[in-house]
Amino acid sequence: MIRAAILVALLFFAPLTVHAQPQAETVTSKGGVVVCVSPPAADVGLKVLKSGGNAVDAAVATAFAMAVTWPEAGNIGGGGFMMIAAPGKDPTCIEYRETSPVAAKPDLFADGKVTWLNHKAAGVPGTVRGLALAHKKYGKLEWKALVLPAAELAENGFTVNAALAGGLNRVLADTKTTNAEFKRVYGKPGGEKWRGGDTLVLKDLGRTLRVIAERGADGFYTGELADLLEKEMKAEGGLITKADLEAYKANERKPIHTTFRGFDVYGPPPPSSGGVVIAEMLNILENFDLKKQGRWAPETSHIMIEAMKRAYVDRARHLGDPDFTKIPAELTTKDYAKKLAATIDLKKATPSAELAPEIPLDKQSDSTTHFSVVDKDGLAVSNTYTLENSYGNRVVVRGAGYILNNEMTDFNTRPGFTSTKGDIGTKPNQIAPGKRMLSSMTPVIVFKDGKPVLVAGSPGGRTIINTVLCIVLNVTEFEMSVGDAVSAPRLHHQWFPDAARFEGLKSHPDLVAKLKALGHTVTEARQGDGHSIWIDPKTGVRTGAADKRLDGKAAGE
Repeated sequence: MIRAAILVALLFFAPLTVHAQPQAETVTSKGGVVVCVSPPAADVGLKVLKSGGNAVDAAVATAFAMAVTWPEAGNIGGGGFMMIAAPGKDPTCIEYRETSPVAAKPDLFADGKVTWLNHKAAGVPGTVRGLALAHKKYGKLEWKALVLPAAELAENGFTVNAALAGGLNRVLADTKTTNAEFKRVYGKPGGEKWRGGDTLVLKDLGRTLRVIAERGADGFYTGELADLLEKEMKAEGGLITKADLEAYKANERKPIHTTFRGFDVYGPPPPSSGGVVIAEMLNILENFDLKKQGRWAPETSHIMIEAMKRAYVDRARHLGDPDFTKIPAELTTKDYAKKLAATIDLKKATPSAELAPEIPLDKQSDSTTHFSVVDKDGLAVSNTYTLENSYGNRVVVRGAGYILNNEMTDFNTRPGFTSTKGDIGTKPNQIAPGKRMLSSMTPVIVFKDGKPVLVAGSPGGRTIINTVLCIVLNVTEFEMSVGDAVSAPRLHHQWFPDAARFEGLKSHPDLVAKLKALGHTVTEARQGDGHSIWIDPKTGVRTGAADKRLDGKAAGE
């Protein structure tokens, strides 16, 4: 029996125009649960669970469906990270981050002529190889059965909801959207605006998905589809070749692990910065009694901000593709965190510039998507994947119907240039042929007594890690329900710009005033939608929480 509920949530305010944040939508079940931003994709994943598939099967099917129904970030032309965990077993990470084409040079973006709206901004896509690797090692059902539902959605059309209609209308009206094929494929016939209830049909994408269903990942990386991508690149001055595609490999990597208040927290390893940074922050915060101070105490937020700054400094100093960069093992140790915690002044903010004096400073809307799945046997999947910006580089591959990423801009694109505005130019994440760009994607799975209890993640560029930190802290430290944890206002600081972003600027004015008195600059900005699942360790009941900051559905057996 499924019991749907709406949990009472804290108010959230969007930037500029302030509105009350919709409450999290939750579903409870002792069977499987799928939570994601796209209702049709959630339904696809749930159907796979009901047909005998496990959480990995459902995740693969959901990911392909989202490439159709949530084109802003769902994709086959991007990449990501999938965390997989079963009770009593060590978690693992399927890493399918995009790679730099062999022809790319470190100074690709240096002259400012190549922008994110350019074929050169695309990295070699990893999604299809990554999903195939996850399925091969951990899936149960036939591959074709997981891809065909997405193909059918594309060919037959699906109902556009208000969130998708709004996103499509914005990107199509933007003068920076110049790719003719993008406008042909996603423009409404007659040039009218999309409205909720309209039907979107994507015939070319449907054909592409059928090729992938029949031939597996090789159908994307070799043959006709590879020819179409190379042709697109040659016609528009792009860099990806068939050789780049054929050489691409997804990896299975050991997750980053730390402990916090009796919980085991697992996150993705480099080339994601998420696992390292969230582990470092949790290790720092473990040195303070946040629960005693209270969730909305200014002391708690001050300490969180200072921990964020210090961890993000290390992100800039050290993190990149581990095949190209040696990453210090001490970053995730308790001893190192204790030293950093000792540098936090409880009475005033530390200026960001003082935290990394060795990095020269110049004084001068990312879109990702996350979904969580748990099956009836407790197998858990936390998947975050992306095109980088909203709708990637806004290029649709002619004849293949899918959107390309602009992930090359996730490298430190201006070598040596680090600014107070947030530009990072440090060496570990500079462009090199075949290298994987650093990511902030942070799909996590939290264990208690050897069993998964929390599956979480979020979109949002560099804010992702702190969104996930807030959700994890809300559940583990402050004992919130997963619905309240997802809905609560979030805090973010990324070293530079030296300003804390807080969603609760209007709902917590006293807290904000005290943070400013401590020397913090505080601004307001919405963070990503953190679709999460809580598994009660005593009863086994799963509660899926769909974050309504954007849209979403929690679907359960």
